[in-house]
Amino acid sequence: MGTSNSSIQIERVAFPSDGATLVGQLYRPAAANSDRLAAVIVTGAWGTVKEQMPAGYARETASRGYAALTFDFKGWGESDGRPRSMEDPFAKAADISAAAEYLASRSDIDHDAIGGLGICASAAYMATAATKTDLIKSLALIAPALPSPSTVTEHLGGVDGATALRDAAREAHRAYEATGKELLVPAVPPAAENPEPGADYYTNPDRGNVPEWGNTFNPASWLTWFEYDAQAAAPNLRQPLLTVHSDAAASPESVKEFVAQVPQVTDIWLDGVSQFDFYDQPDAMTTSCDAAVRHFTSTMSPGH
Repeated sequence: MGTSNSSIQIERVAFPSDGATLVGQLYRPAAANSDRLAAVIVTGAWGTVKEQMPAGYARETASRGYAALTFDFKGWGESDGRPRSMEDPFAKAADISAAAEYLASRSDIDHDAIGGLGICASAAYMATAATKTDLIKSLALIAPALPSPSTVTEHLGGVDGATALRDAAREAHRAYEATGKELLVPAVPPAAENPEPGADYYTNPDRGNVPEWGNTFNPASWLTWFEYDAQAAAPNLRQPLLTVHSDAAASPESVKEFVAQVPQVTDIWLDGVSQFDFYDQPDAMTTSCDAAVRHFTSTMSPGH
């Protein structure tokens, strides 16, 4: 039985993915006007859990009449699976496909009207998943990060920086294989040591520093991250696509490169909105969610 407020019901759910059990929350409008609702899978930024930016977007989406599923990826948050805290794009894309299969199995969800809303790094994983499953019918990517291997190398210190990260990844992997214990490091430094623009979101308990977030990152993640090409999904997408971004947010050039390769795309650019404003600031969220719901409504059949 789910918890509720005046307009939204929240049900704790679990479903399988590649031998692991993923734990999620299904947000539903309390006054649903259909037995079978259209649904949206909502996923968040690099290294985050379902109680951070996915929860805010799920509530906003449910308040506009959709069911919205958030979940912890394998090895994160409440979900099981090891090694922990792996930012593995391929595994996370597979988890998104598993989430779509779970929604399609429910009698209260219209399996012909399942969309995907990905924020930041998981926007790339959402696009990759959409090329692997026909269950995801439409995509909305909010403040997406869509790097190619060359841009990842460029942004992480060039060839020398990439080599150092790969070496650290191999060492973390060897340590795990030898001891069965993950070598975890802080995903975000403490506020006093952190000059980065996103410091307030991740260090402020009124924003993203929620109790459910462990602030851990597994350096072994770099082994798969450097192999991943988010841009590769673009020419293979058949679903209608919405992107909402800003030149003041992360990696705008990657978004422009991506949408240029997609046949069905609506591309919205906001002025002066930072990456971290998209995560939880009311104006950016309202604009993004309004656009996403318009997109899903126009591109997916409603539940009946």
